[in-house]
Amino acid sequence: MQAGLLNGKARDFLRGLVVAVGAGAFLAVSGAFGSNGASLTQRLFYWIPLLVLGGLWGHACGAFITRFIDPDARPWAATAALTAVITGPLTVGVWAATGLFFNQRLFPVEALINFLPPVLLITAVLSALNVFLGRERPVETHAGTPGAAPARFLDRLPPKLRGARLIAVQAEDHYLRLHTDRGSDLILMRLADALAELEGLEGAQTHRSWWVARDAVASVARGDGRAALTLDGGLTAPVSRRYAGALREAGWW
Repeated sequence: MQAGLLNGKARDFLRGLVVAVGAGAFLAVSGAFGSNGASLTQRLFYWIPLLVLGGLWGHACGAFITRFIDPDARPWAATAALTAVITGPLTVGVWAATGLFFNQRLFPVEALINFLPPVLLITAVLSALNVFLGRERPVETHAGTPGAAPARFLDRLPPKLRGARLIAVQAEDHYLRLHTDRGSDLILMRLADALAELEGLEGAQTHRSWWVARDAVASVARGDGRAALTLDGGLTAPVSRRYAGALREAGWW
């Protein structure tokens, strides 16, 4: 539960950093791509910072790519796009870093082409790891026991919605749109924080930007490998591919 409540961007950043450090250590120990002529210490000081810097660049590229491609729905397309955007600038960086680190001077510009295949390969592997490791179980919330205090989140309902039945919570930039049986309204809050306060209501995160009350689901539509929930009142909530399997196992459909 706690892992699911971490801010998604911070979690993605830390996961990418761990993957980069691990990959750098592996490449150093294995003496990959002809680096075995240097000592292990040199290789560690070369590969790990290089992979971490590449990871930081990749994180920035990921923030851009996810505006256009949902990695939950199209993981392979997201991986390909990340690889394409990251590889070019990173190849130039590796070319410069390698020459300066091992030879104290830049390699000829013509040597850039020799760095493209290994950078492309490493970028593709790390991009795929980060995209597919990001596919995780949805955060589920559960109804409290009889007599237990109501969910804290209900205290955040605007005055006009107090006492209404909460149907869904939808993230919109830095705001949350609260869908109820009396209408909807916006509050300033992150979904990651809201999920902690929704404990006490039976529901689950169906998408990176949606939480849905389980008893509000009227029907499920499936097609083209995707699912969507029709909720009471006619509202439609998306189900991301990374959450679909877990929700199906939990009996949502």
